[in-house]
Amino acid sequence: MSGIRVGVDVGGTFTDFTVAADDGLYVFKVSSTPHDPAEAVLEGLRRAGIGEDATVVHGSTVATNAVLERKGARTALVTTAGFRDVLEIARQNRPALYDIEPRKPSPLIERELRLEVDERVGADGTVRRPLSRESLERLTEEVRQLKPEAAAVCLLFGFLRPSHERSVRAALRRAGVRWVSVSSEVLPEHREYERTSTTVVDAYVAPVMGRYIRRLERAAPGQLWIVQSSGGVLRSSEAAAAPVQSVLSGPAAGVVGARAVAAASGFDRIVTLDMGGTSTDVAICPGEPLRRTDATVGGLPVAIPMTDIHTVGAGGGSIAARDEAGGLRVGPRSAGAQPGPAAYGRGGVEPTVTDANVVLGRLVSDATLADDVALDAAAAASAVDRLSPASDQSTENRLRAAAGVVAVADAHMERALRVITLERGYDPRDFTLVAFGGAGPLHGCSLAERLEIDRVLVPRYPGVLSALGALSGAHVREYATTVLRPATTRSVRALTAAFNRLERNARRDFVGVGRPRLRRMLDLRYLGQSYELTVPLRGRDLPGAVRAFHRRHHERYAHSRPEAAVEIVVARLLASVEQPPLPEVRAPVYGRPSSRSAPVVIDGAFQPARLFRRIELPVGFRARGPLLVVQDDATTWAPPGWRLEVDQQAALILERN
Repeated sequence: MSGIRVGVDVGGTFTDFTVAADDGLYVFKVSSTPHDPAEAVLEGLRRAGIGEDATVVHGSTVATNAVLERKGARTALVTTAGFRDVLEIARQNRPALYDIEPRKPSPLIERELRLEVDERVGADGTVRRPLSRESLERLTEEVRQLKPEAAAVCLLFGFLRPSHERSVRAALRRAGVRWVSVSSEVLPEHREYERTSTTVVDAYVAPVMGRYIRRLERAAPGQLWIVQSSGGVLRSSEAAAAPVQSVLSGPAAGVVGARAVAAASGFDRIVTLDMGGTSTDVAICPGEPLRRTDATVGGLPVAIPMTDIHTVGAGGGSIAARDEAGGLRVGPRSAGAQPGPAAYGRGGVEPTVTDANVVLGRLVSDATLADDVALDAAAAASAVDRLSPASDQSTENRLRAAAGVVAVADAHMERALRVITLERGYDPRDFTLVAFGGAGPLHGCSLAERLEIDRVLVPRYPGVLSALGALSGAHVREYATTVLRPATTRSVRALTAAFNRLERNARRDFVGVGRPRLRRMLDLRYLGQSYELTVPLRGRDLPGAVRAFHRRHHERYAHSRPEAAVEIVVARLLASVEQPPLPEVRAPVYGRPSSRSAPVVIDGAFQPARLFRRIELPVGFRARGPLLVVQDDATTWAPPGWRLEVDQQAALILERN
């Protein structure tokens, strides 16, 4: 990647842009267009004035929305005879254990579009029943009658004998199906249901993602890259060929950006808080982001490697309302980009978290936000008044209602932070909280207090950090193969041979991109367990990987069994080439920033707080709360008991007294 680079992140309220040029870093936002996300992206690219030498790196929500809204392609599934109902049988796991009437999400593919072929591969990879020509001919005729736009191929143990799946793909293409996903390429691992579900999602979103990428490619004549769910990036052609890899790309880019800015400021153990307009995403990085392969999208398993991110429906645009019992609820409904919070002056009337912050004085009413949005304090007050009875509306009740909205939103985010820290086996007090997104710096300190975290870092451009993270992520591809061998010295030779095959594939795929950095990892479990943990493998040090597994198991589940036998389930190879470094972000070295007093509600009453403009704060500047720091893309709130300092990277470091 060279020349001008543009990072793009599509959010529920704003679409964010970061432009890295030879003379510096430029950021801006445009209002999102939920009916067609590409419109906002293309408008931003037009404003950025990109040319044929520009590189665009895009965090996309297109695949995610297609699954959540069930707006993907008409898709067929081809399985081994007798296995067409795997999608409906699924697992016996119940996400709500005590739900009397549990409801499973409906499959993406109805039964009439699930087809079978006569073949069988055993668990050892031997062919028990060859794939017959007659079966393929019947399949071709069925497909021509059903006319699906896409197809998923998932045969029993197909990853051990991929030639069968390739033959089925050839037959489907002869029948006129353009988009075909095969499990031996999408997810060459064991577990039939997860492999089938992931392959189906890949096929289901492929036409939607492919059309979207082609549209952007026509508008952006330079290079187009797409962020993956793991935080790395793929060329647009690679992303179109494997769209399931980008099904959760936006939040992952935020974690990459947070890790980059925190590392520049000297912090490597961080918890991320990405609070946008619609939702809040949290993650933990104990040196590196945690990864997982058991995520769900719309209730459907997607077993691809991705950053371990927990999401809650609490954002700046989350709508507050009273339930039938009079209790206050916040989210998951959102005002979105249209009409947006009432304070945006675009016709919104329902109270949101943003409106509550305006009423409390934490968002300054005379400030102008991104995309020239001017805050309307009167509209925000009128919206919050809807939470009180018409006969009992007063300034006191308005302030109480606004404080309640913020408190409920904070409670949602606190629970998410506890899930990603304490439930993962980590003490949040050992970490720095990185607060970003358009609303994250407003809530960072209060959430840190709830979890007894002593330090909050706010990046120089918190509101567009996911777009900046898109420009920070490496070009990454991951390779995997099922092993299912005991983790003993007898398996080292077979394990080495498996990694050698994966590394040859990686070097072939990275020709013309650069020499990839290769990292080996293993999915390990105690013999007899059903699920595994991923640990690094350094060289051929299998005993070291087993010791790391015992430690990680103890962190995750509070116990381990060093005396028990350990099994290697999957060998993974992570190949990456770093993107060029971003231009340095610097604060003024000298200067005496101006400030003014702004009334902010503290403990139920208005009190004066100092207000600073972020652009004026020099390196080394220090101040104590209560204070506000305003900028176009976000506002930072430091309550009483917190002190602030600007470091060499222009980040705000907030610490509890």
